[in-house]
Amino acid sequence: MPDLPAPLTQPSVYLLAAHPNWRESRVNRRLLAAAQALPGVKVCDLYARYPDYDIDVPAEQASAAAASLIVLLHPVQWYSMPALLKLWLDEVLAHGWAYGAGGTALQGKDLWLVATTGGPESSYHPQSYNRYFFDAFLPPYEQTAALCGMRFLPPLLLHGAHSASEQEVAAHVAVFAERLKTYPAWPELAELDACPACDVPATDRPQEPDEARSPQAASRRAA
Repeated sequence: MPDLPAPLTQPSVYLLAAHPNWRESRVNRRLLAAAQALPGVKVCDLYARYPDYDIDVPAEQASAAAASLIVLLHPVQWYSMPALLKLWLDEVLAHGWAYGAGGTALQGKDLWLVATTGGPESSYHPQSYNRYFFDAFLPPYEQTAALCGMRFLPPLLLHGAHSASEQEVAAHVAVFAERLKTYPAWPELAELDACPACDVPATDRPQEPDEARSPQAASRRAA
């Protein structure tokens, strides 16, 4: 009897959802529920899992390392991400693990931003109150991906989440779920450039705790 081919395995997805108050969420809450209903998608509700902001770094690194796609799902707050998601980046994407010498754990993976804004798209314009096109707020995300050797995928955005119609919200959630289900079979991925190399010189790396406590380090600080 001939050997049967091994079943194809779906790329795993790790989705980090960050919303300080889900009860006030009109769109992100539905996006979260859609992701939770999909097989192959591991969801971390950051504010539910870490209400004390004490992130389990080894566990989060294991989940991120096991995924092919990492998704950042959040409302845009003060032109950036919620505080706990920023803390996740600060602590989990450590030097020597995510970037710098030996920091290759995330190389070759994809990073996808799924975000909502309260203001309409027209408010992100030089002649409106947000003063810049929304693309001006994306470089921190793009460079975070690049430093870790990841591809930054085209973001999925919903502007004007407070005023969007029910039809617009439902359509947006459907697109989001379909994209998760079909990843990585997205036509545009073939057109994306490879991630640029971002080598961090040893002189620019964070000082290791043991090194900081050494007599040599104390002598250097005194000098």
